[in-house]
Amino acid sequence: MWEYSDKVREHFFNPRNSGPLDAANGIGDVGSIQCGDALRLMLQVDPETEVIQDAHFQTFGCGSAIASSSALTEIIKGMTLDEALKVSNQDIADYLDGLPPEKMHCSVMGREALQAAVANYRGEVWEDDHEEGALVCKCFAIDAVMIEDTIRANNLKTVQDVTHYTKAGGGCAACHEGIEDILARVMAESASGAEVSPPTEAEAGVAAAAPAKKLTLVQKIRKIEEVLEEVRPMLQRDHGDVELADVQGKMIYVHLKGACSGCMMEAATLGGIQQKMIEALGELVQVLPSSHMPVEA
Repeated sequence: MWEYSDKVREHFFNPRNSGPLDAANGIGDVGSIQCGDALRLMLQVDPETEVIQDAHFQTFGCGSAIASSSALTEIIKGMTLDEALKVSNQDIADYLDGLPPEKMHCSVMGREALQAAVANYRGEVWEDDHEEGALVCKCFAIDAVMIEDTIRANNLKTVQDVTHYTKAGGGCAACHEGIEDILARVMAESASGAEVSPPTEAEAGVAAAAPAKKLTLVQKIRKIEEVLEEVRPMLQRDHGDVELADVQGKMIYVHLKGACSGCMMEAATLGGIQQKMIEALGELVQVLPSSHMPVEA
């Protein structure tokens, strides 16, 4: 459902430096298998010069997570630890000739794993900045500090941007208001003092593509049906199908049919459809199976 560069495909099908590193003296673990992404980064560092002589990874996640991890190990080999710590998630994405916006969180995870591995080598306790009571997205355990840092580092402007880079807000959508509050606060701080970077070409393209006015219900349903018609052939190739069940505000209920019904990849399928819906409608919506529709009294 997403367009990947040739370099992303290359690092996915032929990842560099994958597997354990017996001589590792710095190890960083981030993410969790329960949340769908986990990464272990292993460094072999020369104690005399602090140069990274080798770097390996083990990743549980999607193709972008594997490609981002592979790219990171190639980037940092030969760097000193201080040089490596200056590598940004955007550097990882650029090395891969770009990542789909929906997959930028994979490059963010790589940068965090690097910070954790360097801290481990130096005998420090890496803090992921989770603070008591600061959890914003319960679905993916993303805290306010990580969201703020990612917004500032990547000049994010919308809740959708935050979801792409951190996964926050990509589940039940209950945290969207909290994310909007953080965005407003960071933007207010930028407007009052710090220089604001101009929008990137990708951001400008998203803004230009957004609808100029709110869609009527009929227009919204038409666009929803167009998206379903777009994804239907891919599902039908695997003997599945999807049809619209109902639209209730920002909740779009769909009925998965055939092989898609009860499939272990149901959540991924719905997530892909949801992202296409957001792009087509120009607003944050949630796509849910028809079994989640509220029962009328």
